[in-house]
Amino acid sequence: MADTKREIERKYEATPTDTDSEPRPPDFTKVAGVASVQDRGVVHLDAVYYDTAALALAAHGITLRRRTGGEDAGWHLKLPVAPNVRDEIHAPLTDTDDVPRTLSALVRARTLGEPLLATVRLRSARHVWHLRDAAGELLAEAGLDTVTAQRLDGGDARTSFTEIEIELADGGDPAFLDAVDKKLRKAGVRPSASPSKLARALAETGGGPEPRAVRDDDSAGGRVLAYLRDQIEAMAVHDPAVRRDLPDSVHQLRVATRRLRSAFKTYRTVLDRTVTDPLGDELKWLAAELGVDRDQEVLADRLLARLTALPRPLLLGPVRGRLRIWSVARRSGSRRRTLAVLDSRRYLELLRSLDAFLAAPPLRPAAGRDAAAVLHKALVKDHARLADRTEHALALPPGPERDLALHEARKAAKRLRYAAESARPALGKPANKLRRRVKEVQSVLGDHQDSVVARAELRNLAVQAHAAGEPSFVWGLLYGQEEARAADRERELPEAWRRVPGV
Repeated sequence: MADTKREIERKYEATPTDTDSEPRPPDFTKVAGVASVQDRGVVHLDAVYYDTAALALAAHGITLRRRTGGEDAGWHLKLPVAPNVRDEIHAPLTDTDDVPRTLSALVRARTLGEPLLATVRLRSARHVWHLRDAAGELLAEAGLDTVTAQRLDGGDARTSFTEIEIELADGGDPAFLDAVDKKLRKAGVRPSASPSKLARALAETGGGPEPRAVRDDDSAGGRVLAYLRDQIEAMAVHDPAVRRDLPDSVHQLRVATRRLRSAFKTYRTVLDRTVTDPLGDELKWLAAELGVDRDQEVLADRLLARLTALPRPLLLGPVRGRLRIWSVARRSGSRRRTLAVLDSRRYLELLRSLDAFLAAPPLRPAAGRDAAAVLHKALVKDHARLADRTEHALALPPGPERDLALHEARKAAKRLRYAAESARPALGKPANKLRRRVKEVQSVLGDHQDSVVARAELRNLAVQAHAAGEPSFVWGLLYGQEEARAADRERELPEAWRRVPGV
């Protein structure tokens, strides 16, 4: 069983005060807010770090270690959140040196299934001080770490260094670390040049991961690839978040897959579609699988909000209980399905294919042309597609056929919005304005489609209630509200579409 804490810390170089003395920490009692400094003594730590042979985790600032000694002995996985902020996920020590499956799954999107090997061993003597306020509450833990590093993945290179680490107490105010930083800098203590002990150890014992060469220029290919890299990176970031069931994580992962697939379609003059079409098919599969979980989450929130807004006298029968049972049952099944997808061989092969795509992008001749011209032409085509679908839908009478046509227009709006988003660096303000206006159209169409889905589920809930001998009045009432909301969105669409600028 793994547990998580948010780690917020700063690291500094620990240098001797003169050529003959040992490094020592500064006087923390001079930091604003610190009333006392409690010496906690020295603890000896022994940590073995794991990574792939190519150091895929280190390349993304991720550390995975098995550590003994200290109060938190065990397996630790640290995932970057922001500068100086990481989520630290703990798992108990095991009888073997095999990485626990709960942790190896969280880095699968980075390792791409490659085995995790022992790469570096760090032995540290840590002198610990607790910085407390006037009430005796812990503000931060300061540590003076004397470290010896040994390379384990080939050769026996070693290095030693000393650093100061200041870790904010759980629930502490990050501004306190700014106060500490100010005093340390005044005392001549410099921030560490390395983001972690592991990064420094790798650099000083033979080098870290090899950076991948990327095309980074103002050509059409350079602009498109930069956008695609961002989306593939987003997939890798949100993968462990989905596994940890973090809020909105499924949605964000699904958005990244949709942006990728949309870009593959929009920029067929830049990218060879014999490569991108199969990738697009797999991304479509992934988005659909993720949609089982995400769509259930959205629908449950929508129905609960509708139910909560009803006056109490209208809540006839055990409606809240029925909705709760329905939601839990659907959510439980969709959650299991999502995790099974992320653990599947098919998903792993998709991640590997995307990695190979970035390593050798299948560029067409248009990739070398001026980005503004090529990307503008792609926008024109996507704009025309949305215009055709919107006008076709508006010409149909209300009913299922129109609902389907509006859903197709919604997908075209999403594609144009993503295209405008990707073209913004090259086309500037016009692309950004187009993105904003198309997003408004997409929002209208999205709410309409959500209403279509909600009505179908409300009918099912009414049937279930009736079969159980419960009143079905509330479900019919909500059905009528959704029907009225969909009609409102249809009336809003022509004006929202009129505001979309031409390209």
